[in-house]
Amino acid sequence: MSPTEDRVIRLRSFNRFYTRLLGLLKDGLLDTPHPLTESRVLFELGTLESTSPSHLAERLQLNLGYVSRVLSGLKERGLVRGETSPDDGRRQVVSLTRQGREAFKLLDDRSSEQIGELLSGLSADAQDALMSSITVIESLLGEKVPPVVTLRAPVTGDYGWVVQRHGELYAQEYCWDETFEALVARIVADHVDKHDPKREAAWIAEVNGERVGCVFCMKKEDNVAQLRILLVEPSARGIGVGGHLVDECIRFARRAGYKQMMLWTNDVLVDARRIYERVGFRLVADEAHQSFGQDLVGQNWLLDL
Repeated sequence: MSPTEDRVIRLRSFNRFYTRLLGLLKDGLLDTPHPLTESRVLFELGTLESTSPSHLAERLQLNLGYVSRVLSGLKERGLVRGETSPDDGRRQVVSLTRQGREAFKLLDDRSSEQIGELLSGLSADAQDALMSSITVIESLLGEKVPPVVTLRAPVTGDYGWVVQRHGELYAQEYCWDETFEALVARIVADHVDKHDPKREAAWIAEVNGERVGCVFCMKKEDNVAQLRILLVEPSARGIGVGGHLVDECIRFARRAGYKQMMLWTNDVLVDARRIYERVGFRLVADEAHQSFGQDLVGQNWLLDL
C-alpha cells in the first residue's frame, strides 16, 4: 500500500527527532573521540570478538570499501588488529586490541547511561508504553519472522482486559451493546470468585509480550466442560492464536476428566466457528434470539472428549 505524503513526512520527522535526541551526528558520539560509524564498528567487534571485514560490512549494511577505510584508521590508532584466519589462510579477520576493548567499554557504558537517563524521566506506565511502541515498530519494520504465540495463566489486570476488549471489539465489529460487556464481566467475576483450579482454567495468549487473546474452560456439568469467551485481537488473527487457545482448552478438559465439551456462540462469529469445526465440534442446536441489541441466531456446539 502506497503511503500518503503526510505519513512519509511524519516518519522522516521522527527519524530526525530520534537522531537529534541521541546526538548521533555529533563529531564524537557520547562525548568520545569516535563518530557514529566508528562507534558502530567498535560495538560490532566488541560483541563479535573477531570477524571478517566483509561480514562486518554486511552486518552494518555499509559498503565494504568504506568499512575497510574505517578499519584502517582504527588500526593506525591501535584499536583494531588484523590477522590471518586460523581456519582459512586466504581470509583476514579483525578484532579489538586491549585499547580497543577499553574504547568499546566506554561507548557501551555511556550508551547505557544515556538511555537510563532518558527512561528515568518517565513514569513506569510511560516506560511500559514506550517498550510496547518499540515492539510494534520492530514487528512492522524489522525482518519478517514467524510470530511466536505463547499461552499463560491470567494475572491481576488480565481479567479487566478480557472484559474491556470483549466490549470494545464486539461493539466495533458487530454493533453489540453494553449488555454483552456486562455478560462477559459476570462470567469473568464468577470464574475469579468460584473456579476450581483442578477443573477450571483460563489462558491469555501473547505475541511478543503483548496480550492478543484469551479463552476460559469452565464446568457446565460434572462430565461436561464449557469453552467460554474466546477472543483474538484483530492484529493477531490468521497466525493460529485462536487454534492454540482452543487446543489448550480441550487438552485441559481431557486432563480434568470431562467426557464432553460444549460451547454457546452465535452464527455471525464465522471465524470462531471454523476453529470449532476444525477440532471436531458439531452443531447440536440453534435458536433465534434478540440479545445485545441485535437479532441473532444462537448455536450450541458439542465435542466428545
